[in-house]
Amino acid sequence: MGDTGGSRGTPAPPARVPPTGASPMPRLALYALVVCVLAVTAAVVSFVQGSVLIGVVWVLLSGLSSNMCWYYVKRGRDDRRSPSVTG
Repeated sequence: MGDTGGSRGTPAPPARVPPTGASPMPRLALYALVVCVLAVTAAVVSFVQGSVLIGVVWVLLSGLSSNMCWYYVKRGRDDRRSPSVTG
């Protein structure tokens, strides 16, 4: 029985690493920032149209998404600062 080309004995593909000096784009932080900006815009529109309750919901959503953005930015910065320990 011959080898059918399974994963046994083949090396794993190399991990995608950005060029030296470059940092990977913090996608989750970027998405959270976009949601925050859109939620603030929706809150302003809701308040202008006189819908206070919906405006408050949008403000709460913008607060949540801004906290998520800050968390992912801080986590990415801490990951870049700490040396990776592989063993």
